[in-house]
Amino acid sequence: MYSKSIIDGLAPTSCTEVKPRFASAEPASKQMAVVGLFAGVGGLEQGFHSHGHRSVLLCDADPRAREILALRFPRVALFDDIRDLKALPQCDVLTAGFPCQDLSQVGRRKGISGPNSGLIDVVLNLLAKAKPGPTWLVLENVPFMLSLDRGRAIDRIVTALEAMGFAWAYRTVDARAFGLPQRRRRVVILASRMEDPRPALLGVDAAAPEPDKRGSHACGFYWTEGNTGLGWAIDATPPLKGGSALNIPSPPAIWFPRQRLIAVPSIEDAERLQGFEAGWTHVPGEDTGRARQRWRLVGNAVSVPFAGWVARRLKTIDDYDADGDPDLVDEARWPGAAWGFHGRRGKATVSEWPEMAPQLHLATFLTHGVKALSRKATAGFLSRLERSKLRYEDAFHLDLTHHIEMHDQVGAS
Repeated sequence: MYSKSIIDGLAPTSCTEVKPRFASAEPASKQMAVVGLFAGVGGLEQGFHSHGHRSVLLCDADPRAREILALRFPRVALFDDIRDLKALPQCDVLTAGFPCQDLSQVGRRKGISGPNSGLIDVVLNLLAKAKPGPTWLVLENVPFMLSLDRGRAIDRIVTALEAMGFAWAYRTVDARAFGLPQRRRRVVILASRMEDPRPALLGVDAAAPEPDKRGSHACGFYWTEGNTGLGWAIDATPPLKGGSALNIPSPPAIWFPRQRLIAVPSIEDAERLQGFEAGWTHVPGEDTGRARQRWRLVGNAVSVPFAGWVARRLKTIDDYDADGDPDLVDEARWPGAAWGFHGRRGKATVSEWPEMAPQLHLATFLTHGVKALSRKATAGFLSRLERSKLRYEDAFHLDLTHHIEMHDQVGAS
């Protein structure tokens, strides 16, 4: 492991002021009861807890995730199969980060009718039966759902919601907006039968910052790729992933140009990159094999600050001015943000950055040490990269080669 002291970070950048699209009012304070379906390790739930709300029921099919939920949310009812739920308990908010395997760009691409992502129908059926039902519905998934099969997934979901009398809004949001050095774009769908969801989800915008120049910043990439893509991220990691079907961890690699180092973050820093406290997915007494599953759980989690922002925005009492939003018509790709209200569908002209928290540099953020990427992994990545048609800096190539040579020297000593 390399200690934090050898990774020279830079000072945090300044915070950009968030400018509301509309006049703000002091939000009302109310503790809300939350039901979490497909809860994973509790990213959405922890985000809501951080703003004073309480969970009344959690559900996830993964036994390892349920161990963590039981540890982190004691005394909350815990279920293992959403299909066994006959009805929703009384609640104010229903959250569901429903499975993305069939909707992901790197997944099976079977679409919204796939065996995993298709479980959203169970959520919709529970909503249809709930009387009066929750005030708010919060759904989360990957942005590729907006373009896969011409956006059939998002169209099917919002059409079903409209049929049940819901107003809805959705927005693509980047976790970097909340200060995390992880480029993690996700779509959040907010819907309600009783409230207008547009002020909460679309009512503030900080505008995306100018792309960073590489400079001497640490850069994240996927060492498992190199043929058609890199997942390249300047001063951030690419999205953390769940790893392979065999539970083999595949954390992103990080290039530290100042040290000519190629390394991977610790699981504790991966948890922090998702907004959890370090050790969130640790279960006391677990063996090494089970501990490896933590990467999968963290990679599949919802960013806590992202969820906290949603929870905070539900308290807004602003209005939404839709006069400047064009009507939403059938397209091959749905926009990054849109809404449906009182029979009209519109496009929202907001960025993926609803706010801009102080930005910590990736090298500064990592506090639990890093581990040098193995020679085998580095050599395999470099071989694929050299055979590809991808563009990359000469300095990156040189440091990959240098990293392999350093492994060889250590092995020969």
